[in-house]
Amino acid sequence: MLSSETLAIAAHLHVLLRRKTGRVTDTEWMASNADYAAEIVRFARASAKSDGHTDLADWADKLARATQQDHAPTPSAGASAMATRLFGATSASQRLSSTSSFGADAVPSTERYVRGIR
Repeated sequence: MLSSETLAIAAHLHVLLRRKTGRVTDTEWMASNADYAAEIVRFARASAKSDGHTDLADWADKLARATQQDHAPTPSAGASAMATRLFGATSASQRLSSTSSFGADAVPSTERYVRGIR
């Protein structure tokens, strides 16, 4: 499921929870953090059961399905083969260090950020 779809489900559930229970949630965190989403799903299902709001349970189920799909660790063999073809056999840390190295006359990062931000 697309992250925009997960965010839309989280936003809809946020509005329902705010209207029906008074609970305020963080929609972006709900869409990106599986633990927070699971807790909101648990709360929404409990509220739906105790207060009779069936639409809360429906949207909680949608969010549960969306976050389970989004956070399932399934790197395929095809994806790793494609990465090897594109980037070679070097590790990510080796690629990062080779592209982010500065020359001898470069300004240290502490000076650059402290004096560079106004």
